[in-house]
Amino acid sequence: MPGVTIVEHELNQMSPKHMSSIKSLVIVATVLLAAAIFAVARRESPQTTNVINYEPERMNEFKKPEAGQLKKQLSPEQFEVTQQCGTEPPFHNAYWDNHKPGIYVDVVSGEPLFSSLDKFDSGSGWPSFTQPVEGAHIVDKRDESLGRVRTEVRSSKADSHLGHVFDDGPGPNGLRYCINSASLKFIPVEEMAQAGYGQYLAPFVKAGLVKAAVRETAIVAGGCFWGMQDIIRKIPGVIKSTVGYSGGTLANPTYENVCTGRTGHAESVEIVFDPTQISYEHLLDYFFRMHDPTTLNRQHNDVGTQYRSAIFYTSEEQKQVAERVKAKWDKSGKFNRPITTEITAASKFYSAEDYHQDYLVKHPGGYTCHVLRDE
Repeated sequence: MPGVTIVEHELNQMSPKHMSSIKSLVIVATVLLAAAIFAVARRESPQTTNVINYEPERMNEFKKPEAGQLKKQLSPEQFEVTQQCGTEPPFHNAYWDNHKPGIYVDVVSGEPLFSSLDKFDSGSGWPSFTQPVEGAHIVDKRDESLGRVRTEVRSSKADSHLGHVFDDGPGPNGLRYCINSASLKFIPVEEMAQAGYGQYLAPFVKAGLVKAAVRETAIVAGGCFWGMQDIIRKIPGVIKSTVGYSGGTLANPTYENVCTGRTGHAESVEIVFDPTQISYEHLLDYFFRMHDPTTLNRQHNDVGTQYRSAIFYTSEEQKQVAERVKAKWDKSGKFNRPITTEITAASKFYSAEDYHQDYLVKHPGGYTCHVLRDE
């Protein structure tokens, strides 16, 4: 081509010094171009982020952090979008083209907002949904900022600006929720249970995108249930923990009833766990590490039958495992006295009063006599 010939001719006439300068400029330009491409690619790639230990029952206690704290927690773009009603560029954001199954939650609070099952390609360059996820609370707000009336949508708990909703969607309600990726965190369906969003898995199971969660229940007692639950809820594979009363004779006991020591109940923790992530045996290993199983009807300063060490098995298999684990720890040399842990069939578990649930989460630094010892 003539153009190429002219360029070659001009380059051939240049001095070595000029050629070196041009080569340097080319190298710099190439590096900058590569960096730009990498930045765009990184920005456009979906960012999957775990929200660990999301607890829906505690969302009523959520308090939005101050602006200064949010600036530390969020990226500049996330802060601009959620706190200053900014808009990210179309087609250059994390989730506009994300087709993975999962749930989208508020980047500030973790509250569930939208499901991939309701996501569609609107051609707008932003993530678009036909409706919020079931149970989500989206707040509509009149917006006249561009000289025309639009409907802004915000999250209810964190009051994050999400985007806008329009009446040109394909769903049965004819709505299109046009949402900024920067206001969202995406939780892949395979991580939802561990991240605390297990209650939203049913539609994905029905759609054949994930198998029904495998769950098993364990009930243990080892002193004041506040400290036990605070350790148990953090164990990988534990889906849910509830404090309550087991092993007694009185129906529907209250904390005051149990404290008398006459109902036969022990302060207990009911544990729902995923046996594909943690075995019952391994869970009991944690149990023996978090309390002193050698003190009969006592845990440190807490004295009485309600503070006894006990494993309430729910199946014959659990009974055999419990006996094996108890014998193992009895012979381990970890304790100076014999283990007194009771192993008995589980009777009805009664959930304790609300103020006992996640007590040390609600009252950091509150009373506890439990520490997880090294293995």
